[in-house]
Amino acid sequence: MTLKFSAGDLTIHRIIEQEMSFLPASDMLPGLTPELLAESRAWLRQAKALDDNDVLILCFQSYVIKTSHHTILVDSCIGNDKPRPQRPKWHMKTDDTYMKALNAAGFATGDIDFVMCTHLHVDHVGWNTRLDNGRWVPTFPKARYVFARTEFDYWNEQNRKTEVATFTDSVLPVVEAGRAEIVGNEHQIGDHVRIVPTPGHTPGHAAFAFGRNRDDVVCSGDLMHSPLQALHPELSPKFDVDPALAAVTRRNFLERYCDTDTLCCTAHFPSPSAGRIRRKGSGFTCEAAA
Repeated sequence: MTLKFSAGDLTIHRIIEQEMSFLPASDMLPGLTPELLAESRAWLRQAKALDDNDVLILCFQSYVIKTSHHTILVDSCIGNDKPRPQRPKWHMKTDDTYMKALNAAGFATGDIDFVMCTHLHVDHVGWNTRLDNGRWVPTFPKARYVFARTEFDYWNEQNRKTEVATFTDSVLPVVEAGRAEIVGNEHQIGDHVRIVPTPGHTPGHAAFAFGRNRDDVVCSGDLMHSPLQALHPELSPKFDVDPALAAVTRRNFLERYCDTDTLCCTAHFPSPSAGRIRRKGSGFTCEAAA
């Protein structure tokens, strides 16, 4: 499935791999009280962000941003043939959903100039590589893969202590193929692409801003997983390495883009996933883009 937006001189395509009920809200967001869930239930269900069993509905997707110079894929989703025993719907997956969606948007793997990963979690690097005669090779053969240095160094160190399957099958093969660019936060691609440091979920988590000398679009990655976290930025998921820092980062990000024309492309909000940040009481909403 694919959906298309435009902002400034950019075209943005959503490449959806899965959209599904994921984890119970109270499990994923440890700070969520029964009272807050009760008062939020109706609007979350209306937004198709919560199912009838109080399980959060998440979308797993990539964004392809076409600038006047480059075609850039942000976060490469889940991938096929990857051993993910903790997630049965991801474990050794073999479907063609992602590639069909990419093709339906008008792109072949060889059209991608850059792959940019907001962070190196399992559902953001999966299609970095594909299995070819028993070896992991870069899926996007012409692309440069951009990894934030702090993020890469963190996972490289974790992998030295105990093997991190995601890192060994979806990141290191890209490095070994000579396709990786491990960069600092000041890195830019032309005059259209900038890094916005957003640590907390992981130590080197980054958002990416797109637009000629202004932020027409920002891809927020796992800065927030659910619209509930926009309204209540203090709610951090159990997956955050530093939940307190993530909460501060989230509020600062939402303040930065609140009441601007910047299109915020979230990684996991339910469809349509992209919108503009607006203030609502002491929190925020992401008003869906048409």
